[in-house]
Amino acid sequence: MAKRRVKKRTQPAPSDNGAVDRSPKSMVIRIGAGEVGSSVSQLVKDVRHLMEPGTAARLKERRANKLRDYTTMAGPLGVTHLLLFSRSDTGNTNLRLARTPRGPTLHFRVEQYALCKDVLKAQRRPHSGGFEFQTAPLLVMNNFITPEAAVAAVEKNGVEGETKQGPPPKHLEKLVTEMFQGLFPPISPQTTPLTSIRRVLLMNREPLTKEENGTYTINLRHYAITTKVMGLPKSIRRLNAAEKLKGSNKKRSALPNLGKLDDVADYLLDPDAGGYTSASETEIESDAEVEVLATSARKILSKRDRAAAPERPDGHKSGSRGGKGKVEKRAVKLVELGPRMKLRLTKVEEEICGGKVLWHEYVNKSAAEVKKMNATWEKRKREKEERRRVQKENIEKKRKEKGGKKGEEGEDEDDEDEEDYDMDDDVWDEDAEGDGDEEMEDGDGAGG
Repeated sequence: MAKRRVKKRTQPAPSDNGAVDRSPKSMVIRIGAGEVGSSVSQLVKDVRHLMEPGTAARLKERRANKLRDYTTMAGPLGVTHLLLFSRSDTGNTNLRLARTPRGPTLHFRVEQYALCKDVLKAQRRPHSGGFEFQTAPLLVMNNFITPEAAVAAVEKNGVEGETKQGPPPKHLEKLVTEMFQGLFPPISPQTTPLTSIRRVLLMNREPLTKEENGTYTINLRHYAITTKVMGLPKSIRRLNAAEKLKGSNKKRSALPNLGKLDDVADYLLDPDAGGYTSASETEIESDAEVEVLATSARKILSKRDRAAAPERPDGHKSGSRGGKGKVEKRAVKLVELGPRMKLRLTKVEEEICGGKVLWHEYVNKSAAEVKKMNATWEKRKREKEERRRVQKENIEKKRKEKGGKKGEEGEDEDDEDEEDYDMDDDVWDEDAEGDGDEEMEDGDGAGG
């Protein structure tokens, strides 16, 4: 019997031990594509740019799309997070951060935001961009967990006679922290190369105050990490800048005017001479300087040189020469890319945009109300399980009536999907686009 021929050139290469890419992926979506306005639409594009490369940068939404459309495709595409931007009837911009496929969902109100174009327009020397967006940014989080001393001090100095909702409990603060940490792949200091870290995302939570004890406000900033070789005198740096400007398309007026000087030393040694950058931009604090191993070019040896080269301790001969790394000082500087956002947490839900409310900023329920709410949700859960059981029995009954033909099993599966469709998903954007300070129904309370 002839040996079976296997096409090696046209078949896809096998993966490494069946490894699956489990890095986080996200979809940034605008709800109501024609109703959110041009500013929110541009903000969505900027956030997609921020979340690169693990996001759908060219996602096109339709006004007819529902939450079920995105959650259905999240599994096959490997999407782990949904960022939903919407705009309420009163003009407030809202952001919902949901974890697929079972939640939870964090509701934020975007109190203030600035687009990337506005941030770049306000800078004197904006960053043009390069290969920064080929890798995920470094996430830096500050003050996300409230210290016990800060909570005690705020409660002690609170306003007498007033009962305010306190900050989220510790387990919900940890939940919010893990949600943001899960947006980007983890970084290992031992294995992650420093050259791959080109951006940083700073998230700072505002400290608690006596007036706003129950708020959870986060300020978001996005920067590019740039480095510059240090250790050179300022005059030499000026000459290097002049050499770069000479070959560029910048205006000639940026070059130094040496017509009134007798010697070039008068320009280099004069501390008040007009250079290309101010002293505040060139002189960087020593705390921002780091020592890195600089790479240099290596020369590939010919066959004759390799034969004459001495053997290494491992018994092999070197095939190249030179390339010894040297330690050099570099100054680290952050250049803001945008966008900026000020997010205020208003609600935490158990599922994706429709589950039990775990915490609410404006609604504080008593223990009896919380108990009643939990009983209501348990009843809904039992009813939902009962509906699924009845649907499954009906499907099995139909299959038996049709004789279990293989050609009709696919149609039965389609019928199962249609019958399992929950109409609550159709109106998710209408119920969730309202203001966060509206009264919730009996089933949408928050624990006190």
